[in-house]
Amino acid sequence: MTSQTVPRPPIPRTVWALGAVSLLMDLSSESIHALLPLFLTGTLGASVALVGLIDGVAEATASISKIFSGYLSDRLGRRKILLLLGYGLGAASKPLFALAGSASLVFGARFADRIGKGLRGAPRDALVADVTPPEIRGRAFGLRQSLDTVGAFAGPLLAIGLMVAFANDIKAVFWVAVIPAMLAVACVLFGVEDVAVAPGRAAARPPIRLADLRRLPRSFWGVTGVGILFTLARFSEAFLVLKASAAGLPLALAPLVLIVMNLVYAAGAYPAGIWSDRVPAQWLLRGGLVGLILADLSLGLLPGLGGAFLGIALWGGHMALTQGLLAKLVADHAPADLRGSAFGAFNLATGIAMLLASVTAGLVWQRFGANATFLSGAGFAGAALLLVHGVRRRRVADPPAAG
Repeated sequence: MTSQTVPRPPIPRTVWALGAVSLLMDLSSESIHALLPLFLTGTLGASVALVGLIDGVAEATASISKIFSGYLSDRLGRRKILLLLGYGLGAASKPLFALAGSASLVFGARFADRIGKGLRGAPRDALVADVTPPEIRGRAFGLRQSLDTVGAFAGPLLAIGLMVAFANDIKAVFWVAVIPAMLAVACVLFGVEDVAVAPGRAAARPPIRLADLRRLPRSFWGVTGVGILFTLARFSEAFLVLKASAAGLPLALAPLVLIVMNLVYAAGAYPAGIWSDRVPAQWLLRGGLVGLILADLSLGLLPGLGGAFLGIALWGGHMALTQGLLAKLVADHAPADLRGSAFGAFNLATGIAMLLASVTAGLVWQRFGANATFLSGAGFAGAALLLVHGVRRRRVADPPAAG
C-alpha cells in the first residue's frame, strides 16, 4: 500500500537538456538529410547504389567512433567533453554540404558528421543512464528519444518551407541548417551538467582493454544480438525518400517523408519508454518487428503515394517501439563503470549491420527495383521476428540484479 503512494522520481534536468540538444542537432541534420538523396541522384548524378554506400559507410563510421568514445568516457569518468567534441564536429561539417559540387565532397561531409555523432552518442546515452534512477530509466530514454525525434520531423518541415522560400535552391536550405547546429553546441556548453563516474576506478584503466569487454555479462551480448537482427532487417531512411519520389512526390515536398515518419516516431517514443518500464521487453520487440514487416510490405506492394506513406508511418511506429527500448536494455545489462563502453560496443555491432543492410538495399534496388528492396527487407524482418521469439525472456527482458 505504501509503495503505491511513493511518488515516482522526476526526470533529471540533464536529461531534458540532452533532449533539447538532440532536438536542435536533428533539426539541422534532418533538414539536410531529407533532401540529400535527391540532391545526390538529381543534382550530382549519383546512382542509388552509391547513395546506399554513402549512408551505410557514414553510419558504420559513427558506430566505430562510438566504441572509442564510450571507452574514453569511462576512463575519464566524465562525458561532457566528448559531447562538446561530437556536437562541435557535427556543426562544423554542416557548411560542407552547402559547398559540395560532387558526391565525393558529400561523402566527406557525411563522414565528418558521423564521426561527430559517434563521439557524442555513447557518452550521451551513458550520461542519461548515469543521472537517472533505474525505476524511470525507460521513461528517461523515451523522453530523450522523443525530443530527438521532434527535431527529426521539424527539420524536414523547415526544409519544405525553405524550399518554397528559396525556389527549390537546395544549397540555400543547407546553409540555413548551420544555425540550429551551432545552437546545439551552445546548449551542451551551458545546459548539460556532467557527473563523476566511478571515481578512482575509471581513471586507473587504460582507454581500451579487451578484458573490460569480458566483464560485460552474457545478457548484454544477447541484447546486442537482438540489436543486430533489428538493424539487418531495416536500412537507411534515404530509401524511403527515393521511394516516395519514384511514386510521384514533388522535389519541394520530399522532406514530407521524414516529417511523417518522425511525427509517428516522436509521438510513440515516450509512451513506449513508459511501457518498457512496466512490460516485458519482448512484447515491444515483437511489436516493433511486426510494424517493420507491415511497413516493408506496404512500401513494396501497395501502389502510389498512399501505399508509400502508409509504409513510412508504420516505419516510424516500429522505430518508436524499439529504439529507446534497446538503449534502456543496454543500460540495464551493463555495469555502471562500463556503460559508455557497452553503448560503444552495441553501436559498433549495429553500425556494421547498418552498413551491410544499406549497401545490400542499394544493390538490390539498382538491379531489381524498389519493390524488391522492400520485400527483401520484409523477409529479413520476418526472420528476425522468428529468432527474437526463440530468445528466452530472461536473457533480454530481465536486467541483472543491481550491484
